[in-house]
Amino acid sequence: MSADPTQTLAFDSSCHLFDGCGFDNVAPGLHSFLFEPLWGNADGNGFYFNKPMLLALLGSIVVVVFFWAAFAKPKVVPGKLQLIAEAGYDFVRRGVVYETIGKKEGEKYVPLVVSLFFFVWMMNLWSIIPVAQFPVTAIIAYPIVLAAIVYLVWVPLTFKRHGFVGAFKNFTGYDKTLGPVLPLAMTIELFSNLLVRPFTHAVRLFANMFAGHTLLVLFTVASWYMLNGIGIAYSGVSFLMTIVMTAFELFIQAVQAYVFVLLTCSYIQGALAEHH
Repeated sequence: MSADPTQTLAFDSSCHLFDGCGFDNVAPGLHSFLFEPLWGNADGNGFYFNKPMLLALLGSIVVVVFFWAAFAKPKVVPGKLQLIAEAGYDFVRRGVVYETIGKKEGEKYVPLVVSLFFFVWMMNLWSIIPVAQFPVTAIIAYPIVLAAIVYLVWVPLTFKRHGFVGAFKNFTGYDKTLGPVLPLAMTIELFSNLLVRPFTHAVRLFANMFAGHTLLVLFTVASWYMLNGIGIAYSGVSFLMTIVMTAFELFIQAVQAYVFVLLTCSYIQGALAEHH
C-alpha cells in the first residue's frame, strides 16, 4: 500500500461508511503531514527528531552508499550496480547539465546537479516505500533549503562573472531599447529573478509532492472506510485508484527531481550568460 492511513491522526480503523461513521473521522488533511517526535518534544523548547527528519537522513545515506558502492572500485567492464550508477550519472550530466549549460562551462557543476537530482528523487521515493510512506519534500522546509542552496550558487556566481553592474543588468533584464517602460520592466525582472524564482523553485516541488501524497492517503483510507456492506464495490474502485495513483506518483517523483535540477541548470546558465 502506498500511503499509510494510520499516520492520519484522526483515523479510526474500526470506522466504516455504512456503520454510520462520519467522514470527519477519517478524512486526510494537514494533520496527515504532522508527526510526533521520535526523540525530544515539539513544543519549541530544545531539539527534536521526527519521521521526515529520519527519512531525510536515511535518504542521504542511501544515495551516498549507492554511489560509493558503485564507484569505489570501478571496472572497465562495469557490473550491474556500476552500470546503473553510470547510466544515472550520465543522464544528468549529458541530458541536463550539458544540454542546458554546455559541456565546457557545465562540467564543474555536474557533481552539484547530480547530487541534487538523486537526493530529491530519493526524498520523493519515500512516498511509495513501505513503512516510510511519506515524501519528505511534502514538508515545505526541505524544498526551501534545497532552493536556497541553488540560490546561493547562482546569485554570487552572477556577481563573480559579471561584476556588480553586469549582475544588476542580468537580474533586471536591462535593455535601453525599451524606452519609457524600462524602469517598470527592470523592477518586475528584479523582483521576479531575486524573489519569485527561489519561491517557485521550492513551491513547485513541494506542491506536487504534497498534492500527490494527499491523494494517495485519500484513496488508501477510502478503500478501508468503504469496505463494508454495499460499499465493498466502492472500496474496490478506490483500491484500484490507489494502485493507479501509486504508479502515477512514481512517474511524478522522477519528473519533479528532473524539473528541479533542470531549473537549477537554467539559473546557472543565466548567471554565466553574457548580457546583451
